[in-house]
Amino acid sequence: MQRFLPFLAWLPNYKKNYILKDIIAGLTVGIVLVPQGMAYAMIAGLPPVYGLYASLFPMLMYAIMGTSRQLTVGPVALDSILVAAGLGTLAITGIENYIAMAILLAFMVGVIQILLGFFRMGFLVNFLSTPVISGFTSAAALIIIFSQLKHLLGVSIEKSNQFHELIINAVQKLPETNMYDFAIGALGIAIILFLKKVNKRIPSILLVVVLGVLAVYFFKLDTYGVKIVGTIPQGFPSFQLPDLTWKNISNIFPIALTLALMGYLEAISISKAMEEKNKEDTIDANKELVALGTSNMVGSLFQSYPVTGSFSRSAVNYEVGAKTQLSSLFVLLLVVVTLLFLTPLFYFLPKAIFASIIMVSVLGLIDFSYPKSLWKHRKDECVVLIFTFLATLFLGIKEGIFIGVLFSLLLMVYRTSKPHIAILGNIKGSDYYKNVERFGEDLIIREDLLILRFDAQLYFGNSGYFKTELYKQIDAKGKALKGVILNAEAINYIDSTGAKTLMKVMEEVHARDIKFFIAGAIGPIRDIIFRSNIIEELQKECLFVSTKEAVACFDNPNATSALQEKVAFQNLNNAIENK
Repeated sequence: MQRFLPFLAWLPNYKKNYILKDIIAGLTVGIVLVPQGMAYAMIAGLPPVYGLYASLFPMLMYAIMGTSRQLTVGPVALDSILVAAGLGTLAITGIENYIAMAILLAFMVGVIQILLGFFRMGFLVNFLSTPVISGFTSAAALIIIFSQLKHLLGVSIEKSNQFHELIINAVQKLPETNMYDFAIGALGIAIILFLKKVNKRIPSILLVVVLGVLAVYFFKLDTYGVKIVGTIPQGFPSFQLPDLTWKNISNIFPIALTLALMGYLEAISISKAMEEKNKEDTIDANKELVALGTSNMVGSLFQSYPVTGSFSRSAVNYEVGAKTQLSSLFVLLLVVVTLLFLTPLFYFLPKAIFASIIMVSVLGLIDFSYPKSLWKHRKDECVVLIFTFLATLFLGIKEGIFIGVLFSLLLMVYRTSKPHIAILGNIKGSDYYKNVERFGEDLIIREDLLILRFDAQLYFGNSGYFKTELYKQIDAKGKALKGVILNAEAINYIDSTGAKTLMKVMEEVHARDIKFFIAGAIGPIRDIIFRSNIIEELQKECLFVSTKEAVACFDNPNATSALQEKVAFQNLNNAIENK
């Protein structure tokens, strides 16, 4: 049962001294979550109470099925802006229909994550490279910050997922600014930032919420046009099936897939970071997919929008001393108490306070150090980051992710299409063969022998480059050349096009009366050599375990060792048996 319910792995070994730490951590995280969750729901374009709904059953399901001991699941800023961006492109009329689509989106995200987990497809997030994520999150953070100007300024600003339009719309509304809203929001930002510098454990978010409510209530600021939250429904969310129609599913599938992958990437990154700090080995990537998927799917049945792991709340949970997912149950308890009894207390909460909470919370998503590091050491990846950043800012959230992934894949294809090729020489007085450009005068370079190392898989994308570069080196040697050794240590795959190219090259080299050898091929590559008939042109006597043996055979064909023959014939026999 532990395979399906990971909480059974830690619950039997639960220690008594853990309980106080989990209680304190849970209540601390809950104090942060309640106002933060409502603020994030507003980012998603939903009423604040849906941030609390998204903190109930998703958190409960993850506590049961999650493999991380400290990860806290719930609404987060990045997923909220993705929800708003994705649903904003659809022709949705009325807040009820918008809410229904957000709930359906959570259901779809859950289904996709569960399927990815069952089919062990967690590797798909690898296509979201770090430069893409950094560029995207920094741009998304700016969009989130500027999208909150309407609450900070107390004016109505037209929505947009494009940064320049947000700026233009905000500038046009500056003359209408409500200075009371602006003062409340600016003061909220200042207090949160100040208290974070003084001591991160001070519940600064809760403090500004309380101060904001008290200020509006006692000074009657709502009569001066200050926008307040108003009535928040009390009680639990009702059970409700999502509106599953083919039209709705097809419309939101692209954003659901994006959210499923992004949400998983966020959660697994946080979980792995905490696992390293704890020096534990509890995280199972595919089980995490199933746990997150179940959290989203079950949560959607109780009016939750898409959720994932929260970096800020998980960090608080860890720093305060949470030991197990039992802390999440105490977070859940505080959310339940809030829904049942405390929602009237938020009636006078200024929306400008929500804006201040959101702005400060997402400010940490903007990363300056990583782009600087890339620019110094990996300019090509820095270009990918910049393109992703600019595309997200000026074209849109979904477009930014798509363009970032596309540029990453193009960069990968470019690198593999023109991989590193090294010409090797023998280090004097040793059996080592190293790159002539790195070791220079310490190497013995023979005119009658070309030793070349190809540092990539040989496939359709680079087979032409391999052939061109090999012939260039052969021509550079001239008539003195009598042998070519291909060092295949770095080749981990040869596709049908690469095999055909390799056979053609060997045929033409042999036609010039030049011997051809392959050295250092790993087991799977030797299997391919035999199965794809490369061996017929190469001959098994010319396949060697090391470059040293290939050179020895070139100098003296009768010097082939018994071990060399055993390796060659064994691979030949295995290839025949497996046909």
